[in-house]
Amino acid sequence: MNDLYIYYQVTQEHAAALELRVRAMQARLAGERGVNAQLKRRPEAADGLQTWMEIYPGTAAGFDAALDAAVQDAALAELIAGKRHIEIFTDLHPCA
Repeated sequence: MNDLYIYYQVTQEHAAALELRVRAMQARLAGERGVNAQLKRRPEAADGLQTWMEIYPGTAAGFDAALDAAVQDAALAELIAGKRHIEIFTDLHPCA
């Protein structure tokens, strides 16, 4: 299982429209894949840009392909300033 952290920027002008699209996409992924997605943003904006983060904890194999398809279907690129940056983390297991 992996945790995905995806961050990107959005102009304040597009923030409300993007939030609707991301939340709808995450609701769909929750229903189809059982993920408990989160959407966060930095409290401050810089130069008219907000930094947002999507978090997908405990994802199973193949989730990244489903997420890519969902992002395309939701047309998020139309409202994002720049690229989505994806970081993948996994749990550390204690030594026996």
